[in-house]
Amino acid sequence: MKFNATKSLIVAMASFLMCLWTFNTVHSDDANVALTKEAQAAITPAKALEMLKQGNKRFVSSKLKKRDILAQVKQTSKGQFPFAAIVSCLDSRIAPERVVYQVIGDIFVATVAGNFVNDDILGSLEFATKLVGSKLIVVMGHTDCGAVQGACDKAQIGLLTATLANINPAVNAVRGEYTPRTSKNDKFVQAVTEMNVKLTMQKLRDRSVVLGEMIDKGEIGLVGAMYDVSTGMVTFYEEATTRQP
Repeated sequence: MKFNATKSLIVAMASFLMCLWTFNTVHSDDANVALTKEAQAAITPAKALEMLKQGNKRFVSSKLKKRDILAQVKQTSKGQFPFAAIVSCLDSRIAPERVVYQVIGDIFVATVAGNFVNDDILGSLEFATKLVGSKLIVVMGHTDCGAVQGACDKAQIGLLTATLANINPAVNAVRGEYTPRTSKNDKFVQAVTEMNVKLTMQKLRDRSVVLGEMIDKGEIGLVGAMYDVSTGMVTFYEEATTRQP
């Protein structure tokens, strides 16, 4: 009996250490391991934010190592367990997965010109968090945003007109002595870009009862971010909504 108990204890400890090793190495520079359901469940909103911060630091410092993309494809073929969801602009210079240095299966990404949210995107974020288990939502704007510039200039171009209208609240909300209030004024454009992120975060809370409740309960976090297209750096606007559950 004593031998069996000791053997069982050794097996249990080995299993625990293996799980711990897997979790700790999932996001190391040379990792080719996709997130599991257990690893995802162990991630808090605050931890998810730190993982994205560290990923961007690796991206900016170019400390990137070769990864086996096909291995990740195979590992995620039967299921996905992303730890975060990012709402970003359509801009080709961003590539959210790359700038926060995550692998296949790690994050959901919703892209639209101007990184705003509508019911379709909010529903997608509800799926990402409530049903699939992601722990953090990031609304990411970026410098030199063409969509914001178009909104500042009140551009009228086909269906894009309606798309840019989603950024108008940010244009109107920016106060101060900005002259001119057009795309020719870089400081005004950046002020609108930052305001757009903040208003999008507020709309997400107000429009989605599901997401609002999850944020209030600490089940998920919500942060804003700004990507600098000239440096590759992401600045995160941390909120109390990243508290631990």
